Amino acid sequence: MGWFYVICGIYLLVAFVTDIRSMKIPNRLTLPVTAMGVLAHLAWGGWGGMWFSLAGFAVGFGMLFLMYVIGAVGAGDVKLFGGIGAWTGFTFGIHVIIYSILYAGLIGLVILLFRKDASQRIRTMMFNIFGFFKLGSLKLVSHEKTLKFPFMLAVLPGFVSSWIYMFG
Repeated sequence: MGWFYVICGIYLLVAFVTDIRSMKIPNRLTLPVTAMGVLAHLAWGGWGGMWFSLAGFAVGFGMLFLMYVIGAVGAGDVKLFGGIGAWTGFTFGIHVIIYSILYAGLIGLVILLFRKDASQRIRTMMFNIFGFFKLGSLKLVSHEKTLKFPFMLAVLPGFVSSWIYMFG
């Protein structure tokens, strides 16, 4: 089943290129690849393989959907992670999510530190975090222009780190 990870890696490379070029991951990529992942597991492992794939899809899609709701990722990222989970399963899918979030935080911090308005953004962020813990306010994101970068910059190293952690 090692080739499932190879196929998923190719899927991520294609998504990486499209996300870098357009800040979008198209449905014509995510939907067929996800369906193929479920069908491949069904063919290879029967009903157990299908449930393995569907559990991976559910965790990838579900956790990224929550991030989409708060505005942290785009809809293409949600579907992309459903596909990652469909090919690699629940446990590996969770690892990719965690590593990707950690890499995204690091990338965001580096970008933030090298922007002209870094000190103002850091003050606003600290004020919002203080307000959250002190006053219980859920306003963690200010209304000013948000910091954006292609999430695939974090997903690809997250996938590689997950693979090294689990199999390397």
